[in-house]
Amino acid sequence: MKRLLLAAMLALAAAAAGAQDWPSKPVRVIVPFPAGGATDLVARMVTQKLTENLGRQFFVENRGGAGGLVGSEVAAKAAPDGYTLIVGTSGTHAINFSLYSNPSYDPVKDFIAVTRLAVLPSMILVNASLPVNSLGELVAHAKANPGKLAYASAGNLLYLTGAMFTSTAGIDMLHVPFKGAGPQIAAISNNDVQVAVTPVFSALPALKSGKARALAVTTLRRSAAAPEYPTVAESGFPGFDAASWYALFAVAGTPKPIVDRLSAETRKVLATPEMKETLLKQGAEPALDTVDQFTAIVKNDVAMWARIVKQTGAKAD
Repeated sequence: MKRLLLAAMLALAAAAAGAQDWPSKPVRVIVPFPAGGATDLVARMVTQKLTENLGRQFFVENRGGAGGLVGSEVAAKAAPDGYTLIVGTSGTHAINFSLYSNPSYDPVKDFIAVTRLAVLPSMILVNASLPVNSLGELVAHAKANPGKLAYASAGNLLYLTGAMFTSTAGIDMLHVPFKGAGPQIAAISNNDVQVAVTPVFSALPALKSGKARALAVTTLRRSAAAPEYPTVAESGFPGFDAASWYALFAVAGTPKPIVDRLSAETRKVLATPEMKETLLKQGAEPALDTVDQFTAIVKNDVAMWARIVKQTGAKAD
């Protein structure tokens, strides 16, 4: 027994020492989307600051494809030594596990949730010509005109957010998918679709032009970037919360002292006024979750989106 205890103590000491030495070489940070997108931009802002603060290069490697599946699978198979990380999203590390019939990785078992980098609230918009000024009026209009309204989305999370809302409200709207926020905003502005679910930052140009009107944000709390708009929960649907997030994950098996140090250093970066201001300009808000807090969020979101996928019969675009 004493030998086992001693061995355990030595192992813990070695792990702690390893965390102090980490990083001793460049750290690869996989972004499972092409360069230039929102996830990529957030990842590059954070990795630049980690490089400056820790004295070793944190470099982004874009591995896009299949809605984030390709890059996530690459990360899941990497060595659990703290030198391969991934910036995942609520799509890659919560929704995809139930949306795809044969996911190649498990977001809970194959990864360690380090911390969320940012939360990105979304909005429900309507074309300015639609005679509704609140979410309640939209629901009433949709019920009076079943199947005659179409809602636009860009990406699986926004698609499922819309499906979650239509299911909760008991209304029938046609889903029209778009490949990006630009075409989606053009469609709602031109009245090609009457409703859209889109990130706050993407929505702002259409709102300023007067071609679209925002009815509510989809997160449980109001958006700091657009606090004048009520939440879906405030608008008659208590508990409605569909938050999009960007987050940092390590490979399962990465030593806990390394994960804890990475989490603390990343949260230190996110807490700076400069980072808060930069994220807010993109309609995002920094999150400062501990490892335990974020682990609970991931588990909850995986279960929640699985229920939504089952309820709505949603399938990957």
